[in-house]
Amino acid sequence: MAFKIISFGTRDNEVPHFDALNKEGFEMTYKSENLTHDNIDLVKGFDGVLLRANNVADKQNLDQMAEWGIKYVFTRTVGYNHIDLDAAKANGQIVAYVPAYSSYAVADLAFGLGIMQNRNLAVAVASSEDGDFRPNPASFVPEFQSLTVGILGTGKIGLAEAKLWKGVGAKVLGYDPYPKDGIEDILTYASMEDLLKEADIVSLHVPYFKGTNDQFFAADQLKLMKSSAVLVNTARAEITDEEAIIAAVKAGDIKGFATDVISNERAYFGQVKPAALQEKGSIMAEFQALYPKVVVTPHIGSYTENALHDMISISYKNFENALNGNFEENFLVKPEA
Repeated sequence: MAFKIISFGTRDNEVPHFDALNKEGFEMTYKSENLTHDNIDLVKGFDGVLLRANNVADKQNLDQMAEWGIKYVFTRTVGYNHIDLDAAKANGQIVAYVPAYSSYAVADLAFGLGIMQNRNLAVAVASSEDGDFRPNPASFVPEFQSLTVGILGTGKIGLAEAKLWKGVGAKVLGYDPYPKDGIEDILTYASMEDLLKEADIVSLHVPYFKGTNDQFFAADQLKLMKSSAVLVNTARAEITDEEAIIAAVKAGDIKGFATDVISNERAYFGQVKPAALQEKGSIMAEFQALYPKVVVTPHIGSYTENALHDMISISYKNFENALNGNFEENFLVKPEA
C-alpha cells in the first residue's frame, strides 16, 4: 500500500511539479489551504503531513495528529518555527525540513525590492495611476554604480544578493557574526554600525531564532541609517521591530521599507480581502497606509520554479529517507535511539 501524504498550502500551478517529481510513488493529496486548528480533521487517515510557512503545527495540532497515528510531520521550507519541535519530540513524531533551496529565489526578490524603493518606482507608478505624469523629485536618485548596499547576513541568500548588486556596479558591504573567507571580490565586511551608516540599501538575510534574536533590528539600528536609505526584509518579520520601522518611515528617518514578511502572516497571506484587513491599528493596516513608501509582497521569496523544484524533491527525499531509517540529513526531530 502506498504511503499517503497530504500537502497543505499547495498552489494549483505547483501540483504538476509535485506529480512530476514523485518518483517514489507516494499517494499525494493536495490542499490549497493552510493547516489550521479548524481544518485539522483533513489529516485523518494519512501517514505523513507536508507543510509550508504559516501552517499551524503547534502542540494542539501535533497532539491530534499523534492521536490519529500520524508520525511524520515535515515542512518544505527552510524556516520551521511553525512547528512545535518539543511537542513533536514528546509525541514520538519525526520532523524534517528543507535546509536550502535555490539561493537566488529570495535574493532576486530582495534585489528587485531594493531597486524599486531606491528608484521610487512604486511612487512613480502610483502617480501615473492617479493621472499625475510629472516627474517626481523623489525619482531623482543615484545610479546603481553610485550606491552602497549593506547585506546583513552573508549566508547563501545574502551572498547571492551581494553578487547581483556587485554585477551592476554597486559597492557591497556585509555584516555577519561568522564572516566567510574568499569572498573579498564580492563584498567587504564591516561592523554593523559602519554598514548602517554608509548603506543606501540595507537588506536583511538573518535567520530567526525564537527567544534569541527577536526584534534585533529595531530603533537603535534604524537611527544609524541614512534618511535617504531604504530597508528590505525578505527574511523573517520576527527579527524586526515593525512598529519602530513604521515610526522611522513616518518621521522620514529612512526613505522607505519593502518586505516580503510580516508578523501574523497567516491572517493575510494566501487570502483575498482577509477579514484581518479591517482591524484598525494592525501592522498591515499601518503598512498599507504608508504605501508607496512601504511596499509589501505576500511571502513570494521562494516562489520560483527553481526553488519549488528543490523544495519538492528534497521533501520527497526526506520521506524516502525516513521510511528507510536514514535520519542523517534534514531531520529536526529524529526517532529516539
